Amino acid sequence: MQQKYATTVYSTEQGSLCPRCGKPVNGCICSQKKRSVPGDGIVRISRETKGRKGKGVTIVSGVPLGDAELKALAKQLKQKCGTGGTIKEGNIEIQGDHRDILMQELAARGFTVKRCGG
Repeated sequence: MQQKYATTVYSTEQGSLCPRCGKPVNGCICSQKKRSVPGDGIVRISRETKGRKGKGVTIVSGVPLGDAELKALAKQLKQKCGTGGTIKEGNIEIQGDHRDILMQELAARGFTVKRCGG
């Protein structure tokens, strides 16, 4: 049990270390690896209010991009909608109900888009 938590976090020789690979943060390749996106290649757009005190967010899931490309796409989609948002567990969350705008934008970028859940 102790071995599970016995990783080095900081070294005076190298500075901060990545907890996943153990390499220096500057040389870490964990964030550069592409995520393998399971699924059928269809981007799904849905609206969700669960756990948000009634505030709705638009969820964009199934986007077949790596972490860096997903972050850049999320930034562009947030600017297009004129609102905030985030990336959680490989899904893009945009504040508010912007399903129509996002469907048009993602279809124009060449993605196959479907609307889910109403």
